[in-house]
Amino acid sequence: MARVTMVDLRPVGYVLGLIVTALGATMVVPFLTDFYLGNGNAHAFSAAALACLICGGLTALACQNHASRSLSVRQGFLLTVGIWLAVPFFSALPLMIGAPEVSLLDAYFEAVSGITTTGASVFVGVDDLPAGVLVWRAMLNWLGGLGIAFIAMIFLPVMRVGGMQFFRSEGFDTFGKVLPRATDIAGQLFFVYSGLTIACMFSYHLAGMVWFEAILHALATIATGGFSPRASSFVGYPPAVEYTAALFMVLGSLPYIRYVQLVRGSATPLWRDAQVRGYLRWIAMAVGAVTIWRVATSSQGLESSFREALFNLISVMSSTGFGSGSFAGWGSFAMIVAMWIGIIGACSGASAAGLSVFRVQVILAALRAEIARIHAPHRVALVRYEGRTVEKDTMDAIILYLGAYIITFGVIAVLIMQTGVDFESAIFASWTSIGNIGYGYGPMLAETGTFIDFPDPAKVLMILAMIMGRLSLLSVFVVMLPRFWEA
Repeated sequence: MARVTMVDLRPVGYVLGLIVTALGATMVVPFLTDFYLGNGNAHAFSAAALACLICGGLTALACQNHASRSLSVRQGFLLTVGIWLAVPFFSALPLMIGAPEVSLLDAYFEAVSGITTTGASVFVGVDDLPAGVLVWRAMLNWLGGLGIAFIAMIFLPVMRVGGMQFFRSEGFDTFGKVLPRATDIAGQLFFVYSGLTIACMFSYHLAGMVWFEAILHALATIATGGFSPRASSFVGYPPAVEYTAALFMVLGSLPYIRYVQLVRGSATPLWRDAQVRGYLRWIAMAVGAVTIWRVATSSQGLESSFREALFNLISVMSSTGFGSGSFAGWGSFAMIVAMWIGIIGACSGASAAGLSVFRVQVILAALRAEIARIHAPHRVALVRYEGRTVEKDTMDAIILYLGAYIITFGVIAVLIMQTGVDFESAIFASWTSIGNIGYGYGPMLAETGTFIDFPDPAKVLMILAMIMGRLSLLSVFVVMLPRFWEA
């Protein structure tokens, strides 16, 4: 009989305590923003920061004797899940204490959406929120995107989640020494991430944005997060702004490991990456098809049709969630294209979500190999990716992930419908949550453009879907299995 053992949570608690403490320290930025403007909302961030510093600091102090211990794979799973459960709670505090003074569930929904870089919102009248709240929402996107890129590069390959072990040969094999190796990489990743953000800020300003909006949009763009300081998102900006956003949304959804290699002096891996080539090719095909459709079925000109298709489809495929124009009213063809590329998502090892280009490419390669075996039964047809044979355990993990993704998508949609949400709104709510896309559509969103009118149980389901989608599903499922806790 299997013996259930207690997992030593102290190394996990130490790291989690430090993260919550650091989160409290970052609240000084929105605090100073509201304090300087004198809008009466600074107290919300000072109180929330104090709560983070006390809770996080005491947790880290209580567990500090085990800080030097390396994390095991089981502890890595628990830390990964724990971060995306606990951090949104503390991030939600200022939204409850001060403006917009929403309920715990709505504040947690907004924080989860921000941290997971989903971009779905329950806030109506974003334009009227205090500047500090707008800054905080953008910061949640940015911090979440950085954390996701970090986990995608360090933890998921080690934990063999969804076929990500394929990337352990990239020079980032951290098995058995997660934290020491992660420390070596973190500085370079932060440098790349910050550099892209700064470049995006200046580009937005040069394209026509005021500095405040340029900064907040840049934080959300590089994180592929989608939180805008305007309720209308990108509607009303000059065309140059949309082209700039399209460029940086693509840059933010490429594998960060390639940027790190670029900083190290090697540009070749970026240009030769099959994911990058496939991602750009599929974007081009989708934009081309929708542009032709729009020109043929409407009176809109070629340039504006191309620009709006480029911006919105990249926003969907990169799981960013910005919007411009009347994309939802373009007709069934455009919506079908958007749904499919949203399911595919962007590149593995980035802050974007979805199935990922890597997994879809491997699945297509497996289909080709299987067709070749059917045509010639005695032929040895191996599944290859970037010239390397995809091992059976990697292939099994990818197939398992695909099955889990499809089943979870369907189950979440059905459960949301059981709460009283109509079919169309429920399907898109499940799609946008599990894919961390942020793009809402359906009768229940028509009036406000947000998920505020969804019943509370539906919001809870969306929160679970956002977290599961962000953590590659299986990370959450593994922790729920009794076998995970067995010796």
